[in-house]
Amino acid sequence: MQHKVKVTVIDKKLYPELQAQYCADPNAGMCSCYNVGDEFIFERYGAADDFWHMGLNTLKQTVHKANDIAGGTAFPHCSEAWDAISRYIYTGLQGGSIMRGWMNDERVMIACCSDGTRPVIFKIERMDYKAIYIKGIQCDNCKNKIKYALEQIEGVTGIIFREEYVEVYLQSDVKDEIIRENVEKCGQYSISQID
Repeated sequence: MQHKVKVTVIDKKLYPELQAQYCADPNAGMCSCYNVGDEFIFERYGAADDFWHMGLNTLKQTVHKANDIAGGTAFPHCSEAWDAISRYIYTGLQGGSIMRGWMNDERVMIACCSDGTRPVIFKIERMDYKAIYIKGIQCDNCKNKIKYALEQIEGVTGIIFREEYVEVYLQSDVKDEIIRENVEKCGQYSISQID
């Protein structure tokens, strides 16, 4: 089983009275590095290792230009945010429990950066998946048949076709044999590897 981590900005706060009292720029305002709704995906599979680049190019969704957002194309995550969220990202990428006993799902954590006058609040989610290498896929019809077969498996929450393999996202672990059986009963397809 492989793991990705999705980080979503779910809120931003501003404490103008604290900025007025303590900041060099008393009108600094909200954090400009992140926007509510920004989504980042961290991956460590194959050649991808987003963690070691402080999340550079992990931005997948924003309401602004990617080069203007931390984690986008131009600069990595803000150091204050990275300090607060990186331990949870690393734990999730290794398949560990992000926050067992505190959150109602151990694969999730709500955390915020350490800027006391304008904190950004993040939802951090471990996403579990298996990388399935399938031989015989030649067209969109093949992909549709395989997708339908995989969606019939209990615990499968999503399917993404990559160039070399298929990512099968799971809510709970599914035995490799079940995945293999569902794909191979579609016809001319065979699985060479499941990671």
